[in-house]
Amino acid sequence: MASFDELKSKYQSVLDAIQKNGISVKNLHQQDGKLFIKGAAPSLDAANKVWDEIKRVNPRMDDIAADFPVDTSMAQATGTVKMYTVKAGDTLSKISKQFYGSANDYMRIFDANKDQLSDPDKIKVGQELKIPAA
Repeated sequence: MASFDELKSKYQSVLDAIQKNGISVKNLHQQDGKLFIKGAAPSLDAANKVWDEIKRVNPRMDDIAADFPVDTSMAQATGTVKMYTVKAGDTLSKISKQFYGSANDYMRIFDANKDQLSDPDKIKVGQELKIPAA
């Protein structure tokens, strides 16, 4: 039987997908040899992306149980947030122009990503940035 840490490691990509898709985790524990995850999703699309990742990791789903009911108030409270993966040649101004039509709105993206950015001029290829609703 796998330990809690082993199951968390096995399903790390699922835990990453949960965070990336704005799912709020209410409970994460091991019981009867299974990893149990209970949370709330801001949309059906967000929940389905996590389920797709669970099935990719383990199509039999024999060592995991998960529940992500949709709570639309989460999306309304936070506004719709899109994710964007930084590509070579990107700047926050360029990304801002793409999403908002104005390069001058780059600080909206910077402010939404202060957890991973300390300087608006220093973004890295491969970073996942939150893009707040226009």
